[in-house]
Amino acid sequence: MGNLRSVQQALAHVAPDVETRITSDPVDIDAADRVVLPGQGAMPDCMSSLAASGLEAALRRAAASRPVLAICVGEQMLFERSEEGNCAGLGLFQGTVVRFPAGVDEQGLRRKIPHMGWNRVRQAGPHALWKGVDDDSYFYFVHSYHVRPADRALVAGETDYGGFFTCAVAQDNIFAVQFHPEKSASSGLRLYANFVSWNP
Repeated sequence: MGNLRSVQQALAHVAPDVETRITSDPVDIDAADRVVLPGQGAMPDCMSSLAASGLEAALRRAAASRPVLAICVGEQMLFERSEEGNCAGLGLFQGTVVRFPAGVDEQGLRRKIPHMGWNRVRQAGPHALWKGVDDDSYFYFVHSYHVRPADRALVAGETDYGGFFTCAVAQDNIFAVQFHPEKSASSGLRLYANFVSWNP
């Protein structure tokens, strides 16, 4: 759902010789070398769309065997449950999806929801997808909810928005981000280029 064309265009820009395909066909996903799961909007709608399309089983097979990059609500869908509509996720990672608290942040400033615009990402440590991306680089965000992993070992990046929250997670062949790399200029394009060549 959502930002499919802009993701495809970003991938085509960094890897013009690689075929990229937007698909709702499980056969295509089973045949793909790697899979991108973008999502935009409300998680209950994204989960309903995934179930209705028949893609959930193919996505689970991909997540068990090939490089997967999940973006925005795509990242949230990997977890067990979201506060948004009390919605069940895929449960590939333990943890929940929570809404930013309204009101005032730790510095006494009003926190606007959704969190929208450019913000820095603090990398939790080395990872192949961070290669060539400076720590504290800016990425573009649009969201009201964020993941809260049960295991801190999953955390690959954090962002400060009235307190630090997890904005990137990684485990084995899965890397997932809350921000939009396709809207994040050179840092986002570098992340996509790293994903295309990533062999976990």
